[in-house]
Amino acid sequence: MSTPQPLPLDGITVVAVEQAVSAPFATRQLADLGARVIKVERPDGGDFARHYDTAARGLASHFVWCNRGKESIALDLKDPRGLDVLRRLIAGADVFVQNLAHGAAARLGLDAATLCAEHPRLVAVDISGYGADGPYAHKRAYDMLVQCEAGLVSVTGTPEQPVKAGIPAADIAAAMYAYSGILAALLRRGTTGRGGPVEVSMLDALAEWLGHPLHHVMHGGTEPARTGVAHAVIAPYNAYATADGQVLLSVQNDREWRRLTEQVLERPELAEDPAYATNTARTAHRAETDKAVGEALAGMTADEAIARLEAAGIACARLNTVVQVAAHPQLAARDRWREVDSPVGPLRALLPPVVLPGGAEPRMGAVPALGEHTEALLRALGMTEELTAALRRDGVIA
Repeated sequence: MSTPQPLPLDGITVVAVEQAVSAPFATRQLADLGARVIKVERPDGGDFARHYDTAARGLASHFVWCNRGKESIALDLKDPRGLDVLRRLIAGADVFVQNLAHGAAARLGLDAATLCAEHPRLVAVDISGYGADGPYAHKRAYDMLVQCEAGLVSVTGTPEQPVKAGIPAADIAAAMYAYSGILAALLRRGTTGRGGPVEVSMLDALAEWLGHPLHHVMHGGTEPARTGVAHAVIAPYNAYATADGQVLLSVQNDREWRRLTEQVLERPELAEDPAYATNTARTAHRAETDKAVGEALAGMTADEAIARLEAAGIACARLNTVVQVAAHPQLAARDRWREVDSPVGPLRALLPPVVLPGGAEPRMGAVPALGEHTEALLRALGMTEELTAALRRDGVIA
């Protein structure tokens, strides 16, 4: 029998004063890789993402997604006794992460620069909306607002209507750069012995993700068109109605266009027509190109269309709903689903996307109740039952 492989972050302790999505999603990645993550929440309700909805059998779907595998301690950081408990937790931690409102961490002495000066081996992370300085530093930053400021909404939607992404793209972008920044800082600490501050802003992260439209504008001089599910500079690249649904396809080069015309559209003359022979020509005649493809697929079922497109070597996909993704045959075939415990019982969850070396299974721990681990953590810090009772009586802990 093979010995279970240790997880990459076994032995790493993370303390996080976090809320909503950006910091919690970053620290959840660390928990999945084996880190001990101590989540610090307010005693009066905790992370406000706990109350976004009740869709996950009474729990909030955002919270379930971003907070498995963590220990929850409820502390009032406005009370010096609560702040002292947090400082003691940080003193024993490898990583500290916070995404408090602008200026709040610095007022408490919890900003990355201050903490790293006190604890040279600590990796401390500040996640913000717009960064620590500059004219936007003070602005409140929610995902939709940053999507707008970063230009994502301007390139998403239809010619008539810009729309935000249906997922919290700005939060996720910041979370993943914080996650990779933490791993890089821990790697550097392994060779230098020193941690250091890490800073990530939602605007910086999402602006990086706007790389293609940014370069298109900066070097080409024109704003990318909003084209729905179509591509601004490739045709055909769109969703097309079939007899019983929709199919998406993408033609990446003129060789693929020829195969499409011959084997699927059954109109080989379009491969030679100057109006369609090149991608530049097809993009200039997008409406006519889409019409030719749409007319051919309209008489097929989605299954028939997919079969013919795949036989011709044309990239294609179904326009799935979220319900269909939850039952996706590829995810099922690759055993990508697990169950995680929670205050309401087991909940279905996807494995993290990275398959670890040696087949090590990610640690997909339970979703914590608010303050579930408060007393155990205080005991570990050496606090007596009398002191703990006093803190609870005064509302410093929950």
